[in-house]
Amino acid sequence: MADSLGNRLKQRWEDFEQFTIDVIYERRRGGYVQAYASFLRSLSWIFSWVVQMRLLLFDQSILRRRHLGCLVVVVGNLTVGGTGKTPVVEKFARSLAQRGRKVGILSRGYKSKKEPLPATLWRLISHGEAPPPKVVSDGRQVLLDSERAGDEPYMLARNLPGVIVIVDKNRVKAGLYAIRKFGVDTLILDDGFQYLALKEQLNLLLIDKTNPFGNHALLPRGVLREPVKHIRRASYVFLTKSNGEQDDDLVRLIKKHKPDADIIECTHEPKYLQEVGGDTRLSLTQMNGLRIGAFSGIATPESFEGFLQRYSCEVVVLRRFLDHHRYQPSELQSLFKRAQRSGLDMVVTTEKDAVRIRPGYQPGMPFYYLRVEIEIIDGVDDFEEAVSRICFPKKDMAPTRPPFQRLSSGAAKVDEISG
Repeated sequence: MADSLGNRLKQRWEDFEQFTIDVIYERRRGGYVQAYASFLRSLSWIFSWVVQMRLLLFDQSILRRRHLGCLVVVVGNLTVGGTGKTPVVEKFARSLAQRGRKVGILSRGYKSKKEPLPATLWRLISHGEAPPPKVVSDGRQVLLDSERAGDEPYMLARNLPGVIVIVDKNRVKAGLYAIRKFGVDTLILDDGFQYLALKEQLNLLLIDKTNPFGNHALLPRGVLREPVKHIRRASYVFLTKSNGEQDDDLVRLIKKHKPDADIIECTHEPKYLQEVGGDTRLSLTQMNGLRIGAFSGIATPESFEGFLQRYSCEVVVLRRFLDHHRYQPSELQSLFKRAQRSGLDMVVTTEKDAVRIRPGYQPGMPFYYLRVEIEIIDGVDDFEEAVSRICFPKKDMAPTRPPFQRLSSGAAKVDEISG
C-alpha cells in the first residue's frame, strides 16, 4: 500500500516536472500555460538578482577563489543541459592524457546517490568530518556504478582508462584530493562554468547552436543559468551541434559581449551502434530498412531523435523520459513488450541512458546505444589542434614534467603553468 502510494506520488511529481520543462521550452500552449509561465518569470527575476550578487561577491574578493597550482580546464555552459559537454570533456581528457598529462576530471555528480540524511544530520550534530570525495575511477578501474557516481562521471570513467574521475559538490576539495592522492597535474571541471570558488585558467564555454539561449530568460522561466552577457568570462567559445551553416546573428551576439572571442565550431557526429551490456558493434548503415524503437531521458531529446532520422529506418515506437531518469525494471519491461508486439527489429537509446540500465538486464531483443563523438568543423583543422592551441599555446610547451612541485608540507607551488 505504502509502495503504491509512493509510486503514484513519484509519478505525479515527474508529470509536474515534465510539464514545467515543456513550459520552459515552450512546447505547450494555452491560457493556464501562460499563467504558469508568468509565475515562473517572476521567479526568474529573483534568480537573476541572486546570480548577479554572487558574481559580484567573487569579483570583489568577498568570497574567496582558490588556486590549486595546476592546469585547470573548465568546460561548461550558460544554460541547463543539452549542449553536449560530456563528449567534449572526454575528448579533451583523452587528448591531454595522450600528451603525457596526469588528468583528473572533477564532477559534482548530478543526481548521484547522496549520503543518507540521518548520517548527514548525525555528522553535523557531532561535528564529524565530511566524507571524502567519491573516486569513480582511480585510473586503473571503475570503482562506482552510475547510481552512486552519476551518469556522466560513470560514462567518462568507463570510456577513459588512465584518467582519474572524482565526484564532489566541493570542487576545490575534490581538486586538492586528486592532486595529493593521485598526483594529478591537470584538472578538467565538467559543468564548471558557474563554479566560481575555483580560480580557473581556461574557461571553455559551450553554446548549443541549435538552441543557443532558449527564450533568453533565466531559470526557472528559461534555460539560462546566468545572463548572456557573461559570455565575457569565456576563454574560448565552442559552438556545438553545428550543421556547418553560418549563423551571423549568433556570432555578432557573442562578439558583442566578448569582442576577442575565439570561436571553435564543432558537431556531434554519430559513429556506431554498441550493444547494451554486450560486445556487438554495428555500423550506422545497418539500421537502414529496419523498424526500430527509441527512448531517451536527456535534456534535449530532439538531437538524438534527429540523428535517427538521418538513416533509412522507421522509428515506430518513440518514448521520452525526464533528464537523468533512472529506469525501473517495470518501465523497461513495458517498453520492450510493446516493441516486441510491434515486431520491431531493435531498440536504440543514448549512451547516457545505457549507463542507467542495470547490469545483466535481458531485453529479449536487440538493444543498442548510439555512440556520438565530437568533430571540429571550423576554427581549427581538428580537435588535436584545438587542444594544442588551448592548452599548449607555445610550441615549446610539450609537458616533460608536472606543472607543479610538491613541497614536503604537502602544499603545491606553481613552477610552470601551460596556458
